[in-house]
Amino acid sequence: MDEQRAGMCGGPPWARGGPPRLRQWEARRNASRLPWPSTLAVAVFVMVGSGFAAHGQPDREPIDAFARVLLVAGPAMLLLRNRWPVVSVFGVSVVVLIYFGAGYPYGPVLFVLAVAAFAAVVSGHRWAAWWAVGGFWVGQVLIGHWLYHYLPPDKDDATPWGQDLFIAAWAVAILAASELVRVRREVWAREREERVAAEKRRADEERLRIARELHDVLAHSISVINVQAGVGLALLDTNPEQARTALTTIKAASKEALGEVRQVLDTLRTPGDAPRAPAPGLDRLPELVEQAASAGLNVEVVTEGEPLPLPPGTDLAAFRIVQEALTNVVRHSGSRTARVRMAYAPGRLGLRIDDEGPATAADTGGSGNGLVGMRERAAALGGTIEAGPRPDGGFRVWADLPVQPKETM
Repeated sequence: MDEQRAGMCGGPPWARGGPPRLRQWEARRNASRLPWPSTLAVAVFVMVGSGFAAHGQPDREPIDAFARVLLVAGPAMLLLRNRWPVVSVFGVSVVVLIYFGAGYPYGPVLFVLAVAAFAAVVSGHRWAAWWAVGGFWVGQVLIGHWLYHYLPPDKDDATPWGQDLFIAAWAVAILAASELVRVRREVWAREREERVAAEKRRADEERLRIARELHDVLAHSISVINVQAGVGLALLDTNPEQARTALTTIKAASKEALGEVRQVLDTLRTPGDAPRAPAPGLDRLPELVEQAASAGLNVEVVTEGEPLPLPPGTDLAAFRIVQEALTNVVRHSGSRTARVRMAYAPGRLGLRIDDEGPATAADTGGSGNGLVGMRERAAALGGTIEAGPRPDGGFRVWADLPVQPKETM
């Protein structure tokens, strides 16, 4: 059963790895792509904006060939921000620091550092981004207050501390915004993983439900057909009339099985479609008793307590449990009598199916999954199943199912 369930729940290859593996695969795929369009847009913006900034800062060094190389080198480092974000953010911080150390005008070149830091934080390298931006700020403070005597432009004064504080506040704001985006993306990714896991879990549960339905329907009907086919073969020559009765029973059982299989498979047509026929319940217990009788099994039904209307899920589970238990008696027991006891109590439904035994060694083609299916049905409702040999011989199946009041329309 475990191997069958594992195979049935396997799903497509990416789903077997689970959502984390899918996210890692998507991350590797995105990292392998170079962000050319956005990087080109940043380069054009920085190049044009720095030209305008130079006109407003005549005391700084004019934009020359070396400045343009730096203005291209910074955005070029952004091409690495998806694949190697740490290299990108440190490389950009060095380029921007060299740009300021050469005395070129302040301007949109800082935007390049902001993009690199943002990419590093969002990709999970938060400490690298903080160290790179912090190192840049310390470097520009050293240039503006101590090294400006030795660096261009000539006759430059120390930068005001207000400007340094503004740059520090700008850097902290960029990093804080990046942290917020990173956290929000992680929340979105976790929610998406939870949705994927929930959808996969629902699909697995639906497959198990359909497998249980098909097992219960086919196991019971084919057991009846198997018994009647044996009777028909044995009496075909000596008692043709009784053989005809066995064939009639086979026809009726196969027709009913086809109808129930069709009903189960109807649920696979399109999501949301209502089944064409109501699910079976304990109201069809007389039909089940009649089918068992056609297979040579005498079933005694005893009801204790006041019968209550059951919710559809509980009604179906109770019917299938009785059906599977009687099928096992037909298959595996030498007894030709079974007793079904239904005990109604407030909020509970008790089922007990007994046979006198003894067990037979005949191979009836069972899968061995019947008891597992019954336990799964009961567990899905919050109930319990116990099955095993009785102290005085024979076999007993006992089920305790919770019953919620049936909703009124």
